[in-house]
Amino acid sequence: MTLSARLAFWLLVLVCFIWGVGFVVVDQAINHLSTLTLNSVRFALAALCLLPLHLLLGKREAEEPVPLMTLLLVSLGLGFLLFLGFYTQTEGMRYTTVSNAGFITGLCVPLTPVLGWLLFRSRAGWSVWVGAAASTLGLYWLTSGGELSFNRGDLWVLCCAFSFALHIVMTGHFAGRLPVIALSALQMAAVALYSAVASWWLDPPEQQLLFQFGVLLELLLSWEMLFVLVWLSLLSSAFAYWVQTSSQSVLPAPKVALIFALEPVFAHAAAALVLDERLLWQGWLGAGLIIAGMLIAELGESRQKPKLHPADQMAAPQPESD
Repeated sequence: MTLSARLAFWLLVLVCFIWGVGFVVVDQAINHLSTLTLNSVRFALAALCLLPLHLLLGKREAEEPVPLMTLLLVSLGLGFLLFLGFYTQTEGMRYTTVSNAGFITGLCVPLTPVLGWLLFRSRAGWSVWVGAAASTLGLYWLTSGGELSFNRGDLWVLCCAFSFALHIVMTGHFAGRLPVIALSALQMAAVALYSAVASWWLDPPEQQLLFQFGVLLELLLSWEMLFVLVWLSLLSSAFAYWVQTSSQSVLPAPKVALIFALEPVFAHAAAALVLDERLLWQGWLGAGLIIAGMLIAELGESRQKPKLHPADQMAAPQPESD
C-alpha cells in the first residue's frame, strides 16, 4: 500500500500528536505496571493488531520474495533497538517530567545524521553540527536549569534518544527492501519478547504480572487500562510504526525528520493540560534551543536537496550523489 506525499505528511503529523500525548498516557500507566510488563503487553497487542493488515495486504506489498531468515534477523535487530529505546524512556519517566522526557526524546532528530556520519560516513553539512550543538546546549538548560546536574530520569531518556536515533539510521538500510507490514509487526513482537524475558530476569516477583495471568487480566480490564492499551498498542505502536515506515518511502528525509520535531511540542502541551506541568524560564530556554537545533539541522539539510536512494529515505540525511 503506497501513500501519497500529502497524505503521508499529515499522517506523520497525526503520529507526532499520538506520540506526544502518549507520554502522558505512559506516565499514568507506570503507576500500575512495571516498565517491562507494560512494554511487553503493549507491543504484543500491537503485533496482533498488525496481523490482520498483513493477511490482507502482505502479499500485495512484496514485489519480490524476501528470505524469511533475513526478515527475521533484521526484525530482531531493529526490535532490540526499539526495546532499549522504550525501556529507557519509560523507566526514565518514573524520575523526570513528561515535558523533559518529550524534549529529550526529540534529540534523536539531530542525533540521527550525526550517528549516520559516524557509522556510515554519510555526509553531514554544517547545519547538522550547529543543530546538534544547539540541541546539546538546550538539553543542558532544560534538565539542569543552568547547574551541572542531571536527574536519573533525564539520563535514562537521553539513552532512549540515542537508541531511537540508531534505530532510524539502521532502518534506513532496510525499510525499502523489506515488506513494510511484516517488518513492523515482527519488530513489535520482538520488543514484546525482549521485554517479557527482561521482566522475568529483572523485575521483583511481585511485579512479574506477566506470569500472574489472572491478576494481570483483572488489571488490564479496568476502563483506565483499556484506554491505555488502545492508545499505546493500537495508536502509538501498531498504527504509528506502520505510518512511519510507509511514509519513509514517499517523503524526502529532511521533511520526515522535521515533522518529528513536533512530538516534544505535543508532549509538553499534553503535560500542561492534563498534568499541569509548567517549565521555568530555564526550561523554556532549553526547550527552545532543542527545537531550534532540530529546525537548523533539518532545514539546512533540505536546502542542499540531496538525492536519495529510494531504499534510504529515512529521517537521517543521506549523502549527495557525486
